Amino acid sequence: MSIYATLWTLKFPADGDDYPGCEWIAVTAQGVPAHIGSPAPRGEYPNGDPFAAFLPPPVPANEDRDAELLRAVVFVREGTPKGTTRSGQEYVDPLLVLTGEAYAGIPFGALHARVCAALRGDRPRLAATCYAPDGRVRIVFEDGTSKDVSE
Repeated sequence: MSIYATLWTLKFPADGDDYPGCEWIAVTAQGVPAHIGSPAPRGEYPNGDPFAAFLPPPVPANEDRDAELLRAVVFVREGTPKGTTRSGQEYVDPLLVLTGEAYAGIPFGALHARVCAALRGDRPRLAATCYAPDGRVRIVFEDGTSKDVSE
């Protein structure tokens, strides 16, 4: 049984920047309910929180396991495997992990920027797209490097 509930799946530019001819991949937001890992009220985790090493702390929930916020939201690329030596529930190399409170308060534009930054990694950000009269397209990055792309 999974501790995650799929919130949504959207397509993002695979390298974090949208340009003509870029590849797109699916990114899924996986919500972790507040009660997961919480010692109360039913005592499902008598030996402590088994997810503390890779998730933010649990959120207080009532006896019915209801809470206003999620414990966490984990963002993963399409095909990201789940299961590490530490836990079968841990995603291998998630893009981003937010607390439920942070997820509830972030505007979509800011969330989009954070997911794109995670997809980009340590590569420079796209700065410009140049269209030549002969139909060639060149993309230019913040560090001054560039490459030709097909439209």
